[in-house]
Order: sequence, then C-alpha cells, then structure tokens
Amino acid sequence: VQLVESGGGSVQAGESLRLSCAAFGYTFSSNCMGWFRQAPGKEREGVALIDTTDGRKIYADSVKGRFTISKDANKNILLLQMNALKPEDTAMYYCAADLVTGGNWRSIDHWSYWGQGTQVTVS
Repeated sequence: VQLVESGGGSVQAGESLRLSCAAFGYTFSSNCMGWFRQAPGKEREGVALIDTTDGRKIYADSVKGRFTISKDANKNILLLQMNALKPEDTAMYYCAADLVTGGNWRSIDHWSYWGQGTQVTVS
C-alpha cells in the first residue's frame, strides 16, 4: 500500500487549498481514511476522518466549517478541501488509511498506512 499526498503550498490567510491523497494497492471502500497534521514541535493531530463504507465524517473542532473531507472512490483519491485558512493551520499534512477495528481515529497508532506528507504554510 502506498499513499501519496499532494496539493500543499504557501497561501495567505483566508485563502483555500485542496489536498489530494492517491492510494495505491488499497481498496477505498473497505475502511476509514483520515487526514492528520503536524506542526513543528507539536504532536500529530487528527484533522478529519471519512468512513468509506457509509460516508460518515468527523472533524476536529478547529477545522469544522472550514475543511471538508471527501473521496473519489473511482480514482482512489482522498481529498481535503481547506477554506478560510489560518496561520495556525500551518503544518505538514498526512493522509492515513485502514483504521483498526474499534480504534480511536485520533490515535496515530491505530492506523496502518501513512503517506509522506505535504506541507501547508499559511501567512
């Protein structure tokens, strides 16, 4: 399984970015997928989750109403639309796949696969 993120960049506060995560060797309809982020000196934190079996979505409080997680199952791509970006959104963003059954989605130890990350900088 390989997860490859793209779409990061440097933007001004209030602008938007859309992150993509292409999944290779992974069946989108089989489990949850999520987005995490890690700022310098901070722990990796959960941003959003989508249950690909029923479409259920969960967001961190800090991004509710601004970020939208979605999937294109036909193309095996996970998306994160980020609007109204703030400087505190600056971080490396990672996608994750295959949450262990009954696992806590916010726990990085409960995910099987990770991408290499894409940097988002908001000034």
